[in-house]
Amino acid sequence: MRTLLFATAVLASFGVAVPAFAQDAPPSDATFTGPRAGVILGYDRLQPGQVPNSDINDSNSADGLTYGGDVGYDIGSGRWVFGVEGEVTGSTSKVTNNPSAAGALGYGRVKAGRDLYGGIRAGYRVAPSTLLYAKGGYTNQRLDLVASNGTTETGRHFNLDGWRAGVGLEQAIGNHAYAKIEYRYSNYGNARLEYPNGANTNNFSVDTDRHQAVVGVGFRF
Repeated sequence: MRTLLFATAVLASFGVAVPAFAQDAPPSDATFTGPRAGVILGYDRLQPGQVPNSDINDSNSADGLTYGGDVGYDIGSGRWVFGVEGEVTGSTSKVTNNPSAAGALGYGRVKAGRDLYGGIRAGYRVAPSTLLYAKGGYTNQRLDLVASNGTTETGRHFNLDGWRAGVGLEQAIGNHAYAKIEYRYSNYGNARLEYPNGANTNNFSVDTDRHQAVVGVGFRF
């Protein structure tokens, strides 16, 4: 909840910073139309979901920074903008508990690895150069695992499948550049364990939440 309130406050302050005169300028579909690419950086929090009858404490978490890049393609139509996007990010979030124990997130000793996202977004221009948008899609998170049998430690990976939803504010800067701020929530409901030899287990059910508040800059071609 604190993360959501923080993200909402930052989004609001970002909107206040938009020049008032921009609201009187004529709208242009080209402002938010075409391919784009950018980089993002922000706060990342992984935590167990609130599963009934679970021994995992959902108040525990792994906090850190998320970083990476995204690409997309948007089409403007009047004040509305519709698009598709993809993202590849990494994270510094980790849990450093005993590798032979389930630990804070229920996975043992883990570090957030790469994250893949693909989805759609729809937005409304609250000013000619300012876009308020919502987004949603599929996300796949890798967790780097260190497991122990009490004698030896081995490295493995969890692959988590889930969905993501978010809201954001994007500000066009000149003819091509833009800056944005965004809050996203992800939930991972399926996981599989990858062994060092490349073999996988069958999917099993999990409940892992992710909260992120990020800023980004990019260029529209």
